[in-house]
Amino acid sequence: MVQCQVYNPDNLPFLTSLANDRISNLTNVLSKEIRDQASFCIKDQEDEWNKAFNFSSNLEFLASCMQQTQADLMRHVCTAAEAKLYVDIYFNSSNANALRPNKNCNLTSWVSGCEPGWACRAGPNELVDIDNPKVIPSRTSDCQPCCAGFFCPRGLTCMIPCPLGSHCPKAELNNQTGLCEPYNYRLPSGQPNHTCGGANIWVDIRNGSEMFCPAGSYCPTTVQEKLCSRGHYCRTGSTSEKRCFKLISCNSSSSIQDLHGYGIMLLVAIVTLLLIIYNCSDQVLTTRERRLAKTREAAARSARETAKARQRWKAAKNAAKKHASGLQTHISQRFSFKKAAKHPEEELKILDETRFETDEHLYTPVHMSTSSESLPSSAPSKGQPIEFGNPMQVMHEIEDEPVNYDGVDVGSHDRESKGQTTRGKQHYTHSQIFKYAYGQIEKEKAQQQDNKNLTFSGVVSMATDPEMRKRPLIEISFNDLTLTLKGKEKHLLRCVTGTIKPGRITAVMGPSGAGKTTFISALAGKAMGCKKTGLILINGKNESIRSYRKIIGYVPQDDIVHGNLTVEENLWFNAKCRLPAHLPKPDKVLVVERVIESLGLHMVRDSLVGTVEKRGISGGQRKRVNVGLEMVMEPSLLILDEPTSGLDSASSLQLLRALRREALEGVNICMVLHQPSFTLFQMFDDLVLLAKGGFTVYHGSAKKAEQYFAGLGIHVPDRVNPPDHFIDILEGIVKPSQSSGVNYIDLPVRWMLHNGYQVPPDLQQTAARITMPLASPAPTNGTSPHAAIEEKSFVGELWQDVMSKVEIHRDSLHNNFLKSKDLSRRRTPGVLWQYRYFLGRLCKQRMREAKVQAIDYLILLLAGLCLGTIAKTDEINFGAVGYTYTIIAVSLLCQIAALRSFSLDKLQYWRESASGMSSLAYFLAKDTVDHFNTVIKPLVYLSMYFFITNPRSSFAENYIVLLCLVYCVTGMGYAFAIFFQPGPAQLWSALVPVVLTLVASQTQDSEVLKRISNLCYPKWASEAFVISNAERYHGVWLITRCGTLRAKGYSLDEWTLCIVILILNGVISRSIAYLGMITFKKK
Repeated sequence: MVQCQVYNPDNLPFLTSLANDRISNLTNVLSKEIRDQASFCIKDQEDEWNKAFNFSSNLEFLASCMQQTQADLMRHVCTAAEAKLYVDIYFNSSNANALRPNKNCNLTSWVSGCEPGWACRAGPNELVDIDNPKVIPSRTSDCQPCCAGFFCPRGLTCMIPCPLGSHCPKAELNNQTGLCEPYNYRLPSGQPNHTCGGANIWVDIRNGSEMFCPAGSYCPTTVQEKLCSRGHYCRTGSTSEKRCFKLISCNSSSSIQDLHGYGIMLLVAIVTLLLIIYNCSDQVLTTRERRLAKTREAAARSARETAKARQRWKAAKNAAKKHASGLQTHISQRFSFKKAAKHPEEELKILDETRFETDEHLYTPVHMSTSSESLPSSAPSKGQPIEFGNPMQVMHEIEDEPVNYDGVDVGSHDRESKGQTTRGKQHYTHSQIFKYAYGQIEKEKAQQQDNKNLTFSGVVSMATDPEMRKRPLIEISFNDLTLTLKGKEKHLLRCVTGTIKPGRITAVMGPSGAGKTTFISALAGKAMGCKKTGLILINGKNESIRSYRKIIGYVPQDDIVHGNLTVEENLWFNAKCRLPAHLPKPDKVLVVERVIESLGLHMVRDSLVGTVEKRGISGGQRKRVNVGLEMVMEPSLLILDEPTSGLDSASSLQLLRALRREALEGVNICMVLHQPSFTLFQMFDDLVLLAKGGFTVYHGSAKKAEQYFAGLGIHVPDRVNPPDHFIDILEGIVKPSQSSGVNYIDLPVRWMLHNGYQVPPDLQQTAARITMPLASPAPTNGTSPHAAIEEKSFVGELWQDVMSKVEIHRDSLHNNFLKSKDLSRRRTPGVLWQYRYFLGRLCKQRMREAKVQAIDYLILLLAGLCLGTIAKTDEINFGAVGYTYTIIAVSLLCQIAALRSFSLDKLQYWRESASGMSSLAYFLAKDTVDHFNTVIKPLVYLSMYFFITNPRSSFAENYIVLLCLVYCVTGMGYAFAIFFQPGPAQLWSALVPVVLTLVASQTQDSEVLKRISNLCYPKWASEAFVISNAERYHGVWLITRCGTLRAKGYSLDEWTLCIVILILNGVISRSIAYLGMITFKKK
């Protein structure tokens, strides 16, 4: 309770201190009353009220007011109820100047103390409870101007202390304008004795900036204003001057410090760091290449030593036979190179069956002499098996004279010959020839060096330690295979029956539209949107081909390789990811070296493959790299789609020779070709010839194709390439001779009758006509394999197209999520190891894209410079306008840059994922590498924007928000890149940030708009920026802060929530992008 006291100057310090304590109690009570209403803008109420109303450091203005009021100050100061009445207008009223009527100021009672800048005293008999938040005392007597350091709002007859950071001197009348300056209120009319009082109102800076301590000055108390000294700066509403950073010169009366120098230094540091990284990357790559070269040399040296040890072991064995018969018996029992007669169950079987073999099968054939003499170099006669001699001679004879070589199927024999032992000269499989020939190459090199004697035990240990790797064999049989396009009921393949065998090269040929690519796609399990009838057997079992995809190589028609990697890097990456995980690194190196040598790529092994913008190796070399990607994983089945298209005859021959070497190792090779040359045609073992409509015209040995067609009366003219002539016949360009009586339309039916296959019902009439020798010529309107299809309406065709696409997508989704049992028995590296390999490859690619990254940084730098210049520090909205520009610019630039991560490598990803590589490892590696940009780009942008605008929030807070923003929009960029083509993806990336920012920045008058805004990431980014800035505004800024945050719907307690939501948006968008990547990927 406050009662009347007699003024005594000697008691002034005590009374002043007492008044300060009472005012502190008043503010504490007021803070409790508005705690719930102001919780969104006041985080720590005690701390905030101390920064606004703790006057204990200087009580001069209170002492002055005590003198003015004759020690009766507390009867002039507003009670908690009156102060709450004033504060409520900022929380419960849309008009900040609309003070509700009260018992002292209303329509019937309006004293001079109700005018702005004036206050009255409570009556002498009135008991004033300053802490009472509900009772307003009667205060209508002894009205006088408001004391300096206090403000007296219109409609209240009491004084409220001005908050720290304000300047509240007494007003002076400007006779010219009639305003009481600096507060700009007018004197009431009809009251000539009324003078200008003190401050009249404390509002936000937008509606009343006169009360704020001006920029360039600081106000230690509410009645003092001092200019900032040199080397210091003072912002608006400052209570003290702040020292400028080192290396920055601040003139007197500076409102902000010039941080451009620090921005330039930060930019220089970032550029220097990036230059160091990119320059050192070349050294890192060079060092890695050097170490890889040493690994290759070590692997080759190990192979030579192994071969040398085996040769010495043979010499030691022969010596032992000559000089110790007892030792000869012991050795022959354990290390004999002679094979016993093989029983039928001991033959080499296919894939997952037991193999019975001895060391002799791994290293040398039975009849091979231990001496260094070789067999005569003359080529064997046609139809006879090749005898082993000099390995290089054997290989060249097979490649140069394929017509003289009668290949033998690996792992399969005629049923009649099963269980019989071959007498005389033994026929050897392709795999045996390959292993012998290539094993002997290193042996011959070892023989050229000086032989050093090894101990017998050393020879035995070295000879018996290494084991030869064997590839599992795959034989594919298909019986009455028919593919019909779903939705259209159009036949793509019909009644195709046959077998493609391991160790042989099968060529699939035919005119355009014959279904060649569809045929190999069906074999590889890639035919989408088709209804399949008939059987496809894997090694005689009805199993899914996807169960063997780890040992199946599929070479697409397009050269899908990474252009920003070298030839060796492309091959080495595939080898690491697709070869068995337990395979030692030296063995992997040898595999890659063998492929490089066989494809003739050793001259360009360190050259970049090249892209459309940057030329690299030639087209033929690129095609060979495309094939080599599948060869390095040592497949058992290799399917190629037009591997020789676009190649000259020399490149095609070199490629076929490399494939011939693979076939010699037991690989089942099937390829589609368009009219190969005669030389290439001779290198094929089998031929599948398809006619239009997907019918088989011929399937068998390529060397017997001419004989079959000659039996039908179709003879190949002299000096005409047989495959060209066959395709011309099937196209209808060349007509068979009249004497043959053969029509090209009848050829599929003739092949069915020739092999005893069942003829479809719609071709029975043609079959009957062929089987009747005296049948009349085929009518022009007769039934044929290519009978006219009933023409449908436009709506019917449109419906068929729609249904066909729906079926294709349905099959694609089914295959993408179909889990097949792995029957390949090859354990490839897991997700973590593949993640490591992908990460290494992506780092190399990004290092070689340094110019693109530099352009991204330069654009961000210019954006920060321009936006920082345009959006100067806006203290009214705490920089909200500049932050809105920042969100739009950074979102747009980072999203467009993120598109490159997945848009440019879609084809490569589809190929790698179809081969069994981990999609998760690929996605995580991409995202991990992009984290470098996520960290650097905010620094680049803020190096200009932050140091130009110089907000009150710290650099760390701005960086954290911008870091989370970049992480969020990068994930959205991933999703756009995966779900859309490059053009639409760029359009979405440009529109979405602008639209979402505009929606989030709208005044949220309705609940619907508020809910929509909460779904927009710019709302949370803007709130985080504004909150981090608003927290730095105290004292006189308190009402401005609360008013701005209330208008925008922000809360100081939500800064952490904003950061979490931005990160969560980034995680969700990445999850959606990943699901889209594995769901809608092309097969």
